[in-house]
Amino acid sequence: MNRIALGVQYDGTAWNGYQKQPDRHTVQDQLEIALEKFARTGLATTCAGRTDTGVHALEQVVHFDTELTREMQSWVRGVNAFLPDSIAVRWASTIPELPGQEFHARFAAFARTYHYVLYNNPVRSPLLVGRAGWTFRPLDVERMAEAARCLIGTHDFSAFRSSQCQAKTPIKQMHEVRIERRGEAIVFTLRASAFLHHMVRNLIGSLIYVGQGRHTPAWLGEVLAGRDRNDAAPTFMPDGLYLAKIDYDPKWGLPQDATSPLPWF
Repeated sequence: MNRIALGVQYDGTAWNGYQKQPDRHTVQDQLEIALEKFARTGLATTCAGRTDTGVHALEQVVHFDTELTREMQSWVRGVNAFLPDSIAVRWASTIPELPGQEFHARFAAFARTYHYVLYNNPVRSPLLVGRAGWTFRPLDVERMAEAARCLIGTHDFSAFRSSQCQAKTPIKQMHEVRIERRGEAIVFTLRASAFLHHMVRNLIGSLIYVGQGRHTPAWLGEVLAGRDRNDAAPTFMPDGLYLAKIDYDPKWGLPQDATSPLPWF
């Protein structure tokens, strides 16, 4: 039996999230339909992390087990032939067999990176609908960066956790928060051990409050320490959220993109 990993990229605008649903209108459903058509047998996939409706992925990672023997490029081209234009397999890799160790797309990951792209202009752009969030009030990037410093480290992120979150613990380690202005766009990059349901969007909403001057930078640390979801800002729109990268030990030999760039910003 071979365990194969795929790097999958998708525009989540048209899909009801990644995870399978009865209506089969999700990224996972479409991927498994394409895999079955190519392999001529059903193949169940496991992903590194679920994404919600409207959320995109520059590099989602999934794995599946199969007895079939194919060239890796055949998995890429063959599966893509049956996928809609908004979903594509970017790479495929056979997982090496290591004594006493097993690769798992979710549990073998030690960090995840998300980008959030925000269009900051008095007038919305129809060309960016679904690709970027939007706020018309001016934002102070330096104030937001100052506020974000309190997020670095290991914390209880209950204040930014959805009531529907199924994670066993709200304690996560935030490795990096970077906020950059790129013309009329502001790109937020967050890298952590893992994220709670809606955690990134809840953090973005609160950082925007600080950037608008509605709260001081110190307020974000107070909300974090208070662990009360009602104290934070509302969940921000999903449009500009991108799952950018999943980090694994190099021993698994995955051909991942080291930078996970946003090619259009």
